[in-house]
Amino acid sequence: MQAVILAAGEGTRMRPLTYTKPKVMLPVANKPILEHVIENLAKAGVDEIVLVVGYKEETVRGYFGSEFNGVKVRYVRQGKQLGTAHALLSAEHILDERFLMLNGDAIVFSEDLKKIVRERCAIAVREVPNPQDFGVVELKDGFVRRIIEKPSSPPSNLINAGIYLFTKEIVEYLKRTPLSVRGEYEITDSISMAIADGMEFKAVRIEGWIDVGYPWDLLKANEALLSTLEPRIDGEVEDGAVIKGNVVIGEGTVVMAGSYIVGPAIIGRNCRIGPNCYIRPFTSIGDNCHVGNAVEVKNSIIMSNTKVPHLNYVGDSVIGENCNFGAGTKIANLRLDEGEVVVNVKGKAVRTGRKKFGAAIGDNVKTGINASINVGSMIGNDVFIGPGAVVSGFVEPNSRVF
Repeated sequence: MQAVILAAGEGTRMRPLTYTKPKVMLPVANKPILEHVIENLAKAGVDEIVLVVGYKEETVRGYFGSEFNGVKVRYVRQGKQLGTAHALLSAEHILDERFLMLNGDAIVFSEDLKKIVRERCAIAVREVPNPQDFGVVELKDGFVRRIIEKPSSPPSNLINAGIYLFTKEIVEYLKRTPLSVRGEYEITDSISMAIADGMEFKAVRIEGWIDVGYPWDLLKANEALLSTLEPRIDGEVEDGAVIKGNVVIGEGTVVMAGSYIVGPAIIGRNCRIGPNCYIRPFTSIGDNCHVGNAVEVKNSIIMSNTKVPHLNYVGDSVIGENCNFGAGTKIANLRLDEGEVVVNVKGKAVRTGRKKFGAAIGDNVKTGINASINVGSMIGNDVFIGPGAVVSGFVEPNSRVF
């Protein structure tokens, strides 16, 4: 079985984390989002993956190579990101007669994928509380009859999850797809034309889909995946350290005396943890990290090669690679009025739907001692934050804050 995965986009809603890497390569539970997708496809019987790549494609190619976990991997370049129909058409020359198509930035699980591949042609659908943010589907006798993009008054809460089972007949409609009002060639328009010509797409209801749109959605995905974690300790845990619940500790990692770790949590390879730190549930720490003395980390993602070494607090945050926090740097994660955190993204207010969200911090950020990072801050890559500085809002890459 062949699957085509769309992985070419820039992921602008995921800024500042995607200035330095493609969205599909952002880690959740210490693996790139795309790796989770490929693993579940393999469990569902997929033996060939076609990755449609573009933005920072070398990162994707370098990580997955020509074979990954026993699955053959092929690549197609989408030179300009002109929509989902255009992306699939880029792979026309290597499509099988029947294939899956899905996005590389939404996690779907193997049991749901198995249900989809049993059909001839299918569209995955799912009930959500906010259908106005998606394409809403209308059904008749179990088949999709219409997809309405982001309606202001949705007729139902059943949405298109962006996972399709096609035959190669869809190519004819890809070629005829007009430019949308958004300036893209969209697969939903191709499907609408195919339905008008009598092609049938079975609606398959799925349960485990995780859509990752904004940085704070990484925390939601991290929580879901860590909830299924099986404990494993491959590193060293010194006497006097406490491990509770389902915790994974990677090879070469040392957990020093006085450390208190409560799962579910995952810690990568070759890390130094402690002494005397507190790692709370739903935390992922990448490879080669240091979480040191009097540091507390809660419900956060800390990417590889980052140091949070002295007297720091990190709560409900996503921290990029190669960051270094000065002693006493702390991230606030709760508004004083305890209201919903609203993030300022380049002058646009975006609601997170979360009562607690600290910061999204790009790669290579360094802070001085006693720096304070306010609730909902978005900090670009290669930013220097001086001693005692207070940071709020959106900070552009390569900035200096004093």
